[in-house]
Amino acid sequence: AATVAVTTAPGDAVRVRLWPEGDQDAERALEPAADEEPETREVDGEQRRRVPYALPAELPLGWYRLEAVTGSGERARIDVAVTPRRLSTTDRLRGRRRWGYMAQLYSVMSSRSWGVGDLSDLASLAALSGVQGADYVLINPLHAAEPEPPVEPSPYLPSSRRFFNPLYLRVADVAEFPYLRPADREVVDRLAAVQRKAVLDPSSIDRDPAYAAKLKTLELLYTVRRSPYRQQQLEAFVAQAGQPLQDFALWCALREELGEDSPLWRDEARSPESPYAQEARTRLAHRVNFHVWLQWLLDEQLEAAQRATHRAGMDIGVVHDLAVGVHKHGADAWALQDAMAAGMSVGAPADMYNQLGQDWSQPPWHPEKLAELGYRPWRQMMRTIFRHAGGVRIDHVAGLFRLWWIPEGNTASDGTYVYYDHEAMVGVLALEAELAGVVVVGEDLGTVEDSVREYLESKGVLGTSILWFEMDGDVPRDPSRYRELCMASVNTHDLPPTPGYLEGVQLQLREDLGLLARSPEEEREDARAQLETFFAAVTEAGYLPGGADADAETKVEALYRYLCDAPSLLLNVSLVDAVGEKRIQNQPGTSDEYPNWRVPLADADGRPVMLESLPRMPRVQRLVDVVNEALGTRRRTSAVTAPEQPERRDLADPFRSAS
Repeated sequence: AATVAVTTAPGDAVRVRLWPEGDQDAERALEPAADEEPETREVDGEQRRRVPYALPAELPLGWYRLEAVTGSGERARIDVAVTPRRLSTTDRLRGRRRWGYMAQLYSVMSSRSWGVGDLSDLASLAALSGVQGADYVLINPLHAAEPEPPVEPSPYLPSSRRFFNPLYLRVADVAEFPYLRPADREVVDRLAAVQRKAVLDPSSIDRDPAYAAKLKTLELLYTVRRSPYRQQQLEAFVAQAGQPLQDFALWCALREELGEDSPLWRDEARSPESPYAQEARTRLAHRVNFHVWLQWLLDEQLEAAQRATHRAGMDIGVVHDLAVGVHKHGADAWALQDAMAAGMSVGAPADMYNQLGQDWSQPPWHPEKLAELGYRPWRQMMRTIFRHAGGVRIDHVAGLFRLWWIPEGNTASDGTYVYYDHEAMVGVLALEAELAGVVVVGEDLGTVEDSVREYLESKGVLGTSILWFEMDGDVPRDPSRYRELCMASVNTHDLPPTPGYLEGVQLQLREDLGLLARSPEEEREDARAQLETFFAAVTEAGYLPGGADADAETKVEALYRYLCDAPSLLLNVSLVDAVGEKRIQNQPGTSDEYPNWRVPLADADGRPVMLESLPRMPRVQRLVDVVNEALGTRRRTSAVTAPEQPERRDLADPFRSAS
């Protein structure tokens, strides 16, 4: 049986109690473990007695509070987590392989989008792909960025991983939208007209004007009086979110007031508990409440998107992506200082691809401080993401075991690995996933120890396989030898879409940007040899009768048919592959030299692709048919429906200002 050690002065009586989190009336007394002897030792010159107390057998999964009170009045409390031995959500997937689209949501737009894909577009994508036979949609991280323009384009360098980005709101879906004042509606219509034109620009996504237009509209919507029912819903959300939401909203308001580089961040406004920050809670209360309200709207629209996936027949739904860290000047770094390592940054050691290593400028969790906090920040993060999700992909999942720490002011090569209590980190993740009923996928590409993969697999965490990276020596690994507990893909967002990869667009881009480590001729020869090797295997498997002479679309379909031979439980279909897009979303090693994370969805000829056109694109339908036939899945007959709107009740006098 599991035990908890309680250390006291010898002879000091102690009472130990345990109760489920939030239900102290259900407490029970614990007794010393019968099969373990107490131990007495000297600590700092004093005798201390360590007594193991037995936890009850077969405790239900969940969180508990344990309290020890001594006869002398000393009191201590800790959190206790009862975690699953293995995720049942993964085991429920067995018996049927599933596929889903992998998409960068900001790039997937409809005629109603405001310059960037949003949560209503996500619901629509889920609806149409569910009809096609998909069981999930894997999207980029939707983490919160800066509260006002300019905003960081990379979804993997967020301000906070505990809250979401209002950029993804569909403002017209806010329940109060129909009740805007006529003059305000005219303003909004002008903003909408400009942003809907931006949707038709296939060159680049400009988040800043889109976000500015949405914020202006949302500020107008915030003045519309909410119905009693809506106000009640907002208050319930705020109460459930608690202090973390208040601190995040305060940071947003302060960031608007101070900007990023104000010296006050290092002194007066250094933390949520500082006198300056406490005074700002009152002085900036209107803006704080505004940012709280935005998170409530996001919660509503995230719920609507996940609901749309189930109405479309999906049994998983939206699979969110969890970035590896946060911006060092962001909301989480400010609010969670007690859990982070000051003066440190996360990165990667030197390898054959980057001889200098990498510094991601993201502060790491401090393993000891995180443990002292009962892993609450980690738990809160999981709960936020799982609240309206069917799954989660953990970027750089090996970071739950160890991270490469770099002292501030040093190079990446000066770093070292710092290890975490992976049993606790994975245990908390598994517990929250099990309670929420979500599937967990770990991105375990690159140099990851076999022991890490084996441990994660034993817990029911799926791994990741990329077709181009699966090799046995110099030849492609037969897909039948891929892992079963795995999410398999042809490519990643750090590689071009498959149509572009076949053309070698990545080589031309890297040559243009001066990123080639060898001569262009050597790089092209290696790329040609790689493709030749893969297509020889695909042809031998019988999926490319025309061999190397086949056209690009046929080759893409053949690669997916080849990948479908894998026993992997989940198989991603890149939306960019389906429409014929060739441009890469992210070119590693660049910042402003390339429009990373700003490439809108376009077809093989560079024309913008709208969501409404996807069901009518023959290329999309052919690839879907290839995957469905190979996996034994079928299209569904349910009609594509618009996402449900938030419920509207008793919207009294819409022209009164909110109090």
